[in-house]
Amino acid sequence: MQDNEKYLFDLQGYITVDNALDAAQLVELNRIFDEHVTADCEEGMLTHRFGGLLDWGPAYRNLIDNQAVVPYLEEIVDTKFRLDHIYADIIRSGTSPIGATLHGGGAPFNPSQYYRFSGNRMYNGLTVVAYNLADVGPEDGGFGCVPGSHKSNYSLPGEWRNMDEGLQPCVRRVTGAAGTAIIFTEALTHGALPWTGEGERRTIFFKYSPHPISWAAGYFDDKAYDDLSERQRDILEAPNARYGSRPR
Repeated sequence: MQDNEKYLFDLQGYITVDNALDAAQLVELNRIFDEHVTADCEEGMLTHRFGGLLDWGPAYRNLIDNQAVVPYLEEIVDTKFRLDHIYADIIRSGTSPIGATLHGGGAPFNPSQYYRFSGNRMYNGLTVVAYNLADVGPEDGGFGCVPGSHKSNYSLPGEWRNMDEGLQPCVRRVTGAAGTAIIFTEALTHGALPWTGEGERRTIFFKYSPHPISWAAGYFDDKAYDDLSERQRDILEAPNARYGSRPR
């Protein structure tokens, strides 16, 4: 992670990484995504959230330690980061599966999702890698946030939260071509802008935590997959202090 990228993440609470997914990955990830849209979504569906992505095959499991984003996670979270939870959203029109409400923020303090700086480095709780599987243009919708809010000492005013009722000037639209990864701390005030694009919004969310903590109540079972590397199995390990004599 370059110094200018560290500066931007510290300043904004997020950073974008171009080409975090290459052309071949995009083709395969979208092909599998199409299969699940056909199998799991009703006709006329406008938005849907998918879980269980590690069961979707090697293309999705390989995102556990995508080398295009690992250096960022090691700096933003910790070298011993762990995968906390994952899902994927599709939006054809309107709001996301959880609406258009801004959430997160620096205050009040949340011990599972936070931003702190000490000893010349940053420390983050739950941190998100959101992959665009399709282009997101300036007026389409998609990811919106209040840059710098991860450091705020005050909560976002309640009347500003619903982006479906209007957008405050402090909210930034974050765009990107297919293959772009948006990496952000969950301490950042953020949400999904109403979708008005001609195509679909397709986003894969891989969320990581420091090794001793968890946001999600459930953990992954690395033994369910026989094609994982040792590094991937380490990333799927349940939260603990990672002491050497622990049972595995």
